[in-house]
Amino acid sequence: SAANLRPGAEQKVVFITARVHPGETPSSFVCQGIIDFLVSQHPVAKVLRDHLVFKIAPMLNPDGVYLGNYRCSLLGFDLNRHWANPSPWAHPTLHGVKQLIIEMYNNPKINLEFYIDIHAHSTMMNGFMYGNIFEDEERFQRQAVFPKLLCQNAEDFSYSSTSFNRDAVKAGTGRRFLGGLLNDTSYCYTLEVSFYSYILGGPNSAVPYTEEAYMKLGRNVARTFLDYYRLNSLVERPLAPTPKTR
Repeated sequence: SAANLRPGAEQKVVFITARVHPGETPSSFVCQGIIDFLVSQHPVAKVLRDHLVFKIAPMLNPDGVYLGNYRCSLLGFDLNRHWANPSPWAHPTLHGVKQLIIEMYNNPKINLEFYIDIHAHSTMMNGFMYGNIFEDEERFQRQAVFPKLLCQNAEDFSYSSTSFNRDAVKAGTGRRFLGGLLNDTSYCYTLEVSFYSYILGGPNSAVPYTEEAYMKLGRNVARTFLDYYRLNSLVERPLAPTPKTR
């Protein structure tokens, strides 16, 4: 059994949520890419499952998706503004996820290390992240590590579009609320991906996104945890063919 699931082992948890805004369909494909990769037989996925526990809520707004809403739930709420005080009646998915996160946060055996909320962006290109602003300079620097590593793994991810903010309008979002709740060993991000394209090379070379490209970004997000936790040496590599002797 995986070392991280043995009784008494301290669990490092990565919590991922998606599709809080029903119109942002690309977020579901990115999340699908993460899930498909993590449950696959890929050697990197095996190492990740041995060292980390992934908790994933792939659709935070199922009623809004079912109704074809763009931003709201069945009751007309933008759920991503109600993390601070979600009602079990009006915002049941947020309430459930938040209770679970607080439970894990209060459990000394669990280290909630990452929270990533996946969205899609209607005007920007590429994939990019939003992070939080902290007074503590070192914490602020450490928060930049994951998006920098992701930028090296994913050709469509832009570190230059990644930004760290604390504007009031975003205060009720998952990233902002959990960033304030969790302690300084946890990193909370919003992962955004363009609705339409990413840029490779020059400014005129926009490549339209496909479902497969979104899923590939998801796979690259998952792979980045391997670099972040420096687990690369544990990946089983296929045996190299023996060089022929002359």
